[in-house]
Amino acid sequence: MRVFDRRLLRARRDRAAAGLSAHDFLFREVAERLAERLGDVKRRFPTALDLGCHGGGLARALQGAGGIETLVQCDLSPRMAALASNRGGVSASLAVAADEEALPFAPASFDLVVSALSLHWANDLPGTLLQVRRSLKPDGLFLAGLFGGETLRELRASWMEAELAATGGASPHVAPFADIRDAGALLQRAGFAMPVADTDTIMVTYPDAFALMADLRGMGEANVALLRPRTFTRRDTLARVAETYKNRFADEAGRIPATFQVIYLTAWAPHESQPKPLRPGSAAARLAEALDSEEQPAGDKARPRAGDLE
Repeated sequence: MRVFDRRLLRARRDRAAAGLSAHDFLFREVAERLAERLGDVKRRFPTALDLGCHGGGLARALQGAGGIETLVQCDLSPRMAALASNRGGVSASLAVAADEEALPFAPASFDLVVSALSLHWANDLPGTLLQVRRSLKPDGLFLAGLFGGETLRELRASWMEAELAATGGASPHVAPFADIRDAGALLQRAGFAMPVADTDTIMVTYPDAFALMADLRGMGEANVALLRPRTFTRRDTLARVAETYKNRFADEAGRIPATFQVIYLTAWAPHESQPKPLRPGSAAARLAEALDSEEQPAGDKARPRAGDLE
């Protein structure tokens, strides 16, 4: 199933590369948060992959973290990959242009795979996660942050209300993203061990909706959904969107908020040394004894004890 136009995504990232430094604050913020999470893991990961490297912000955030000796930076956009390779970071690093949906790496190539705000554009996210798991060495770590379904909820609502009022219909101007409730299941489906999914919200304010949309273009994060409108939006419709956004969401100073929900994924490639769940019935002590309660056979109703009835 294809939801996103990956060719358009690559073209937009290519265009955004030259001016990315003026718009990459979200990439840098999520990169710092991923680096903090990696710092909490008391392990060394000599060979790592930065999947969807953008301008190289994650490489700079990972400098000195996790015992990384070699970092491969990978991006769908050749210009982004070239930009990342020129910006520094982990001392031994190299950049390649490659599609996250068709990874060119041999199985068990990396001790660590990290991805900051890229995987939400994958058409086949379960398949991409499966490729990531295969590229990891046994007991390798996967860390990722991707946009969740609450991202840009204010912009989505403003577009819908403005278009309904202007044309009587609504088109998907904001792309659909993953739901936190599905994230852990996707990791399990891809064969990861000990999967964890959690979420964080980053709120950003703008003077108006036009500034927000300019920032999205500058990041290369504008809508690339296949069902997006293919015609130019009329100026009066854009003005209505901006007016609706301000009327519904602006604060006392007249600035509008923009919600960016980030889903964080943490999982490990399976290894025999990892903890495993106990077999049913293998417990050494009964739960009823620990809780000082009476155990009832399955299907039996608990009987009231003396003093329970009035």
